[in-house]
Amino acid sequence: MISKPHPNISTAEQLSALPSNGSRYELIKGKLRMMSPAGSEHGRVAMAIGASLFSHVKQYRLGKVYAAETGFKISMDPDTVRAPDAAFVSQGRLDACANDVSSYLALAPDLVVEVVSPSDVFSDVEAKAAQWLNAGSAVVVVANPQDQTLRVYRVSNRIEILRQGEEFQAGDACGNWTIAVDTVFD
Repeated sequence: MISKPHPNISTAEQLSALPSNGSRYELIKGKLRMMSPAGSEHGRVAMAIGASLFSHVKQYRLGKVYAAETGFKISMDPDTVRAPDAAFVSQGRLDACANDVSSYLALAPDLVVEVVSPSDVFSDVEAKAAQWLNAGSAVVVVANPQDQTLRVYRVSNRIEILRQGEEFQAGDACGNWTIAVDTVFD
């Protein structure tokens, strides 16, 4: 992640109004951060997880799945808008949210997927997982292509590390969706 100081952008509304220049941004505690484009392995892993998640959610009509470009406003004053690599929000939570669908959803997804890039510092990835959980996400899945593991962070503060031959189980967070680690890194 590349930080880019921009003194004029400190709120979600200002971020949303930025003209499109081909770059992706997040707003972290009122500070604008430019996101580097994902590499090919990062994109492939995110798509493998997102496609499986989308298929499950659609089949069982559980809610909505969102792609990497989707911002979620997870705190205010100072504003934080984060964009995970994939996310799921249950229909019940969407129905209760009075958001304008053209703006950022003012909630943390039920389930968040983050894919580690080679340039990421792992402590920053863990801090991001904690931020999602503190904002209200039930489960954060961190896929690491380098060691082919899924790290699963849950609200119970339990961290589970899944390797080849094992399977992630979302449980109540997403209608018992499962995905094999082998499928993610195939």
